[in-house]
Amino acid sequence: MFDHLIIDKSWSFSECSPKDTSYITHGYYTYPAKFIPQLASRLIREHSHKGDIIADPFMGSGTTVLESIVNERIGIGTDINEIAYLVAKVKTTPLKSTEVAKELLQLEIDLKSRTNGKKDLYLEKSYQKLHFHERIDYWYKPTQKEHLAILLCRILEIEHEDIKSFFLVAFAQILKLCSVWLQKSIKPTRDLKKKDYDVISTFLQQAKKMLKKNDLFCKVLPQNVAQNIEYYRNIACQDARTLPCESEKVDLIITSPPYVTSYEYADLHQLPLYWLGYLDELSSFRKKFIGSSATQRGETSLHSNLANEIVAKLGNNKKGREVRNYFADMYETFLEMYRVLKLHGKACIVIGNTHFKGVEIHNAKVFTEQMQNIGFEVSDVIKREIPSKMLPSTRDSSTGQFAKVTDTNLTLAYPTEYILIMKKIW
Repeated sequence: MFDHLIIDKSWSFSECSPKDTSYITHGYYTYPAKFIPQLASRLIREHSHKGDIIADPFMGSGTTVLESIVNERIGIGTDINEIAYLVAKVKTTPLKSTEVAKELLQLEIDLKSRTNGKKDLYLEKSYQKLHFHERIDYWYKPTQKEHLAILLCRILEIEHEDIKSFFLVAFAQILKLCSVWLQKSIKPTRDLKKKDYDVISTFLQQAKKMLKKNDLFCKVLPQNVAQNIEYYRNIACQDARTLPCESEKVDLIITSPPYVTSYEYADLHQLPLYWLGYLDELSSFRKKFIGSSATQRGETSLHSNLANEIVAKLGNNKKGREVRNYFADMYETFLEMYRVLKLHGKACIVIGNTHFKGVEIHNAKVFTEQMQNIGFEVSDVIKREIPSKMLPSTRDSSTGQFAKVTDTNLTLAYPTEYILIMKKIW
């Protein structure tokens, strides 16, 4: 089935510019590994109707949920990452622009005062209120750290929770730019000669850009949805294996699961996690992700002969345990998808393959086997190019880990991927 598939160019969306893929609130925050809204929107329109319930167990920044509500569907989503939940909630919350603009103007006035003549006073207050992880000093020069602290404390004073969250996302978006994180690198690499960006002006520019996108969102979002947003959107910061939904209620699932090395995504989110107080130890945070080697499992069945073959080839080592845990965890998410889906409901799984130490990790084939063993049948499989997914594009062939583009012995990480369209048949 997979070996002879021809790439369907219509699903590559190569004609879409960055402006197209970041329309309305999709452009609030640069989220790694998200699929483009055009892909989610097409799946929604082809496989569901207005009023249907659509779920995304790995919602990330909320692409599927946002496209669901824009298309007058009910969007349900979960993600284990607190930053993902914050961004997804803000992206799917229509705000009154006059109220946001009023708060932004007051913010601008206050910040100019607090970072100039009254800087020492407000810096002291900020340091008293905030918990600074030691890694913040690793990533930020003193002036940038001071201004970010004053800015964050001022945002936290906002009483309107949704507007506060809106500005927290603007704050999170500028953290990489205002740090010494190498500008064009997705891997956490420092550049101590990097240009110093002015924190306050950068933040205000980002907030004003988001305000314009909120205006566009409010124009696109159907009024009946905007007036009943809590009915049309149900998201939670929790595990993909515990969807906030009753059994047999969901019409369609659209999701892009993390790849085998999902714990690497934790590295990419560390700056906002440190600043917003969600992260103590990066190693502990990684353990929450699908496929963590820290999970202790016995001889759990993977419900896929191919998965067993892949794990056997990798051997009884850390990488082998990671892949075993990954497939075991994914099987449990498929069980949850089966639980919430209606009979004949469909699950659209967007996933690619990779390899470690010369062993091909055929995720799409394994997922198909696992889902067929649960009670799904293949409705369709689409092979697409992925020209715009924001991920490190190369892997070290010996370790399988993301690598700098300047390294040697590299392979393209994800040149293509599959859309598995699986139907619940019993």
